[in-house]
Amino acid sequence: MPTPRTPSPWTPAPHPSGGGDVVFPHRIIPPMALRAVACVVVLAIALFDTLSTLEGAVAVLYVLPVLLVARTGRRGDIIAVAVAGAGLTLCAYLDTHGIDHVGPQTVRALVSLVAIAIAAVLALQNQRSMRTLADQAVLLDLSHDMIFVRDPAGVIGFWNLTAEQVYGWSREEAAGQPADRLLQTRYPAPRSQIEADLLQHDRWEGLLAQRTRDGRTLWLESRWVLQRDRQGRPLRVLETHTDVSERQAAHAALVRSEQRYRRMFDGSRIGVVEQDWSEVQAELSRHGVGDRAQLQAYLQASPQALTRFRQRARLVGLNPAFRRLIGEGAPPATVDAVLADDDRTFAASLAAFVAGAPHCEGETSIVRADGSTVPVLFTITFPDRREGDGTVLVFVVDIHERKQAEARALAAQAELAHASRVATLGELTASLAHEVNQPLMAVVTNGEAGLRWLRRPQPELHEVELAIERTIAEGRRASGIVKNVRDFLGKTPPAHEVLAPAVLVDDALRLLQHELQREQVQVQVDQAAALPDVPGQRIQLQQVLVNLLLNACQAMSGQPGARALHIELQAIDGHVRIDVSDTGPGIAAEHVARLFEPFFTTKPQGMGMGLPICRTTVEAHGGQLQVRSTPGTGTCFTLLLATAPETA
Repeated sequence: MPTPRTPSPWTPAPHPSGGGDVVFPHRIIPPMALRAVACVVVLAIALFDTLSTLEGAVAVLYVLPVLLVARTGRRGDIIAVAVAGAGLTLCAYLDTHGIDHVGPQTVRALVSLVAIAIAAVLALQNQRSMRTLADQAVLLDLSHDMIFVRDPAGVIGFWNLTAEQVYGWSREEAAGQPADRLLQTRYPAPRSQIEADLLQHDRWEGLLAQRTRDGRTLWLESRWVLQRDRQGRPLRVLETHTDVSERQAAHAALVRSEQRYRRMFDGSRIGVVEQDWSEVQAELSRHGVGDRAQLQAYLQASPQALTRFRQRARLVGLNPAFRRLIGEGAPPATVDAVLADDDRTFAASLAAFVAGAPHCEGETSIVRADGSTVPVLFTITFPDRREGDGTVLVFVVDIHERKQAEARALAAQAELAHASRVATLGELTASLAHEVNQPLMAVVTNGEAGLRWLRRPQPELHEVELAIERTIAEGRRASGIVKNVRDFLGKTPPAHEVLAPAVLVDDALRLLQHELQREQVQVQVDQAAALPDVPGQRIQLQQVLVNLLLNACQAMSGQPGARALHIELQAIDGHVRIDVSDTGPGIAAEHVARLFEPFFTTKPQGMGMGLPICRTTVEAHGGQLQVRSTPGTGTCFTLLLATAPETA
């Protein structure tokens, strides 16, 4: 609880009766008593001046009641007593000497009148000064800051009400105490240095710490003003203190938080980039771009605008992980310096920013300082555009090693898929296995004979020897495959599985993911809500789809326009229909009729066996494989598969 305020001789208080006059609460004589005493004194002086035969300036004594009523602090009392004294002086003079008499008595009367007037004027001026001091003292008490006045030695003389309430010491307890010892003040610099600054500039400001009576530590913004006497010597110091403890605590918490996040920013192994998009936002506002449609229209009308936006997105902070990612060299200044010319992700990020999305994710490549590129995953966090904050954070993850691992996995997958396609081809040509076996063995025999001939001294003999050995190994492997196929055909074929068409398509797309990405083919799959299952051998049907998808991908390879692959699955009359459409150059009309003939191909290095095998496999499953094509618009292969009895 704050200590109750007690009166102090330093502080005048308003007169209880109002009127703008002031009294001093430490005086114990009531104003009415002062007025009564003044009236008695005036009457006594008037009687003495009128009845006494003493020659002298008795009327000068009227100064006494004037000074007496001045202690009431009321202007009316001072003026009334002064006028009464002057009037009684004139009355006594006229009664005693008359109007025609001029002499020493006249001079004494004038001196008395002048003395009364001077006393009244001085009393009024003093009362005005006291009222000014009272107003100032009241303002000091009304201030929310702690204010006290001390002498040059640091001893407290004045202590305002807020200081009582905050520090906990009353005015009487604080008066006469050294401020530094009472408040245990801690300064930001040596006290002697602060005093030197105060004496040099007559003021000082700074942050310091003081303790209250209950032991709390307050952080204060302190302002000191030095007052000097007429000789320029230090007289007193006015200290004003503003409590900033909460603000200081919040600032300390903010500093700790900033340090914590700075450690996270610098110590993270993920690249973090702080970008300033305020110029990008200003450019968008200047051209009235507020949504995706407006942005798309603006970019189409101004093809160079995207480059300008990239140049206006400034990089203002790079953490060490991102610096290591881009390599040694001068740090890039804009987004344009770290993105490749063919990057497509910035346009998508800009569209997300315009649409008010909180973040955007994607995969792109970063240009290093040496000109090389590195693949990365990124996440951009956008601020609220309504807040006007253009700070954007980008988190970047290096996926170079993962890409290499994926490439190796895709290569192995492609090899497996190729082996599977070769095995499927062997199964479909089992009827010719006994005719193929003898030529294969002849190839082995001829290879061995050629190996003996090539082992004579020749240039690069070792490399030729290795090639022949690989040929022999593949020939023997082919002979083994043919034998296995013949054995397989001599047994009951395996029962068909119940397969989900959507899963077959997904598996085929996964097998060809690398080829599709390499050729930049955009794949779109549309399927009905509920598709029935189909019976069949998974590997055979999967290889049919792989062959159709691979043909479509190769047909669109190298073309400058869009490369789109559309796969549609739907149920029609007890069958599942799978359409595989591409946007390639299409097939000439004279070639469509021969497309499923063995050994007919339109590819420079084709065998002409893929599509005939696919049709044979589909027909063996009770289905159909059809094609339609218009030159210049693409090709569509339609695969019809019978549904399983339980799901038909």
